[in-house]
This record gives sequence, C-alpha cells and structure tokens, in this order.
Amino acid sequence: MRWQGGRRGGNVEDRRGLGPGKAVGGGSLIVVVIALVGYFVFGMEPKDVERLIESTSTQTSSQQSGEVGTPEDQAGQFVDVVGANINDVWNGMLPDYREPTVVLYTQGTSTGCGYGQAAMGPFYCPNDQTVYLDLSFWQQMEDQLGASGAEFARAYVIAHEFGHHVQTLTGTSQQVRQAQQKAGSQAEANKYSVALELQADCYAGVWAANAAKASNGTVALEPGDMREGLKTANAIGDDMLQKRSQGRVTPEAFTHGSAEQRMTWLNRGYETGDPRQCDTFN
Repeated sequence: MRWQGGRRGGNVEDRRGLGPGKAVGGGSLIVVVIALVGYFVFGMEPKDVERLIESTSTQTSSQQSGEVGTPEDQAGQFVDVVGANINDVWNGMLPDYREPTVVLYTQGTSTGCGYGQAAMGPFYCPNDQTVYLDLSFWQQMEDQLGASGAEFARAYVIAHEFGHHVQTLTGTSQQVRQAQQKAGSQAEANKYSVALELQADCYAGVWAANAAKASNGTVALEPGDMREGLKTANAIGDDMLQKRSQGRVTPEAFTHGSAEQRMTWLNRGYETGDPRQCDTFN
C-alpha cells in the first residue's frame, strides 16, 4: 500500500506510554469478562461492553489525555495519514461530515463510553465520536487470528471503525439501537448488529476505492492489497472466530457477519466506490 507522502491530518491523540489508567470498581472479574468477550469480536463497540459492565457493577475511569498531532513513529504516522485520507474521502461524500478523533493507547484508557480495554480490539465510541486503537492488535490479528499483516489489512481495520463514525453521523447507528430495543429476541437483535457491521465493511471498501483520487495518488492501493484485505475479512468472520474459540458455529449468535459476508461487502464497496451500494439492511 502506498501511503508515505500522504497528507497528515494531525487529528491523533497519542496516549501510548501513559499506562492503562484507573478502573475503579468491579475488580478483576470485569476485566476478565471484557477480555474474553471482546477478544473474539472484531470492532466491538464500547456500548456493548458498557451494557456488560452496567449489569454487574458500576465502573468509572480516570480521564486521560495525550499529545495531539502527528506521532513521530512510523506506526503512528501510518494511522494519521490513513485517517486523514479516510476523512478526505468522506468529506467529499457527506456534506455535514465531521472528522473523528483517533486515540492511540496501550492496554486500557478512558473513553466517552466507559473504560476501554485493548482486549476489545479497535473500537469506535459514538458518545465522544472517537476511534480507539491499541496498535498491538495488529500483531494479535496476524499471529492469533490468521489475518494478513499487510498494511492495507491494517488500514481496512481503521476504515471499518471510521465507517461506524459515518453511521453515527447519518443516524444509522441510532436507528439500529432503536430496532434492537424492539426486537423480540437476541437472535433478531443480532441480525441488526450484523447488518451494521457489514455496512462498515462496505464503507471501508468505498474508502479504498476512492483513496487515490482523494489524495492525488499519494495514498493508494497497490496490486495484491485487496487480496490481503479480503484475507483479513475472512479471518475475522464470526464463523471463523467461533470455530477457533468454541469448535462449532452458531449463526444465531453472529454479531459481525460470516467470513463470506464480510468479504462480499468489503469487495462490493471497493468495486462500486459508492456508499449508496452499501445497504446491508435490505
């Protein structure tokens, strides 16, 4: 993937090295539960974790703040350049687009949705409109989930979370929550979650299709990049994760979609380059 030389957005808050912050109340049991649940759910939203926490204890977290701007290390610069390019693409598509903040952290950090854990994987918090990334997930994704280690595979993860930001701005996320509250069963509620996640995958593909145009070619996919992205989408399908964690597949428990679904919608976004083609709800 070509990205060095791309525009730097400077919309990154770097909290790495500040430690995990303080989690008060709930004890180690809550941390373990979050880790076990979140580890197997790619892109798990903090609202889901927040419900889990609220059902077992009241937990607060100390506020943290890091250095804002473009990080000096290559990994941080990659996130900044990719994020800036994603913003440029969506700024050209949504008239009222507002750029999210991206927080880099280590182990754990405070968020507008509660205490965030690295074990949750990358996530987006709608309450503070911020994407949270612990970059150690890149290695875990490759070593433990069998995903690609290519740069575009990592960019796809970032673009997926930005997709949730787009869904918040357009009201889709709020509509899904309302529909889930009216759902007659957990399986029905999960179907809405799957549609939301697959749309975020499709939006990631839309970004990939428009990255070069938005950056005058400084950020662009290269031959083989989409293949690596699809490899990652396959590795993080609910069916693949369930096989790895419990040895069987239970479709009614899917929250993000099967491997085939995730690959299909990522590819559809890329082939069309049009967010209007990302209607996963119909």
